Amino acid sequence: MIGQNIQQVYGRIAEACGEYDRDADDITVVAVTKNHPTMVIQTAVAAGLHDIGESRIQEAEPKIREAGPIARYHLVGHLQSNKVKKAVELFDVIQSVDSLKLAEEINRQAGAIERRIECLIEVNCSGESQKFGVSPDDCLGLVRTVADMDNIELIGLMTIGPYVDDEEQIRRAFAKCNQLFKRGRDIVGDRFDTLSMGMSDDFPLAIAEGSTMIRIGSSLFGPRRS
Repeated sequence: MIGQNIQQVYGRIAEACGEYDRDADDITVVAVTKNHPTMVIQTAVAAGLHDIGESRIQEAEPKIREAGPIARYHLVGHLQSNKVKKAVELFDVIQSVDSLKLAEEINRQAGAIERRIECLIEVNCSGESQKFGVSPDDCLGLVRTVADMDNIELIGLMTIGPYVDDEEQIRRAFAKCNQLFKRGRDIVGDRFDTLSMGMSDDFPLAIAEGSTMIRIGSSLFGPRRS
C-alpha cells in the first residue's frame, strides 16, 4: 500500500513539475509519520523515502530511538523552548523556528552538545491567527540574526498554506514565501537552499510557486491514527 502511494505521489510531483516547468529532481519529499508507529517509518525508508517528519517531541522520541539513524529526521511541528534540548538531540532538521528567543535556545542547546543543527525559519504567510510562524515583515530580520549563530546552519524557510479552497489565495501565500526565500538567499548565500512548503492537499500549488521540499503524510500513509 505505501509503495503504491509513493508512486502516486511521485506521479503527482512529476505532473506538477511538467505543468509548471520545474525539475522533479529538485523536490524533496518529507514523509510525515505523525500518529503512525515506528514500523511505518521503517517501511517508508525501505521504500526509498529518506526524510521523515514528526510534529511532537513526546511522540517522536521513542520512534526515532527505536528506528535509529536510518533517515534524516525533521521536526515539522511547533517547538516549545522547554523541549529544545531534546529536539537538538533527536532531529537533524528543525523546520519550525519562529522567534529569536527560540533560535537562541536552539543555538545554546546545540552548542552544549557540540552540534551544528540545520534549521528553517517558519513564516506565517497566510496571516491566519491560529498558525505559528514569524510574520513576513519580521522574517528577513530574523534571517540575518539567525544566520550568524554559531550552532545553527540556516538552510531556508518553511510555511503552511492557508486552509481555504481558493487556489489563488493559496498560491499568493506560497509566492510571498518564495519572494522572502529569494531575498533570504541574498543575505545568507548558497547554503540557504530549502523552501519547505506544500502538503498532501496543496503541494502542486507549492511546486508552482517554487517549493523545493514538500511535507506529505496522509497521501502516503492514509488517515492518521488518533
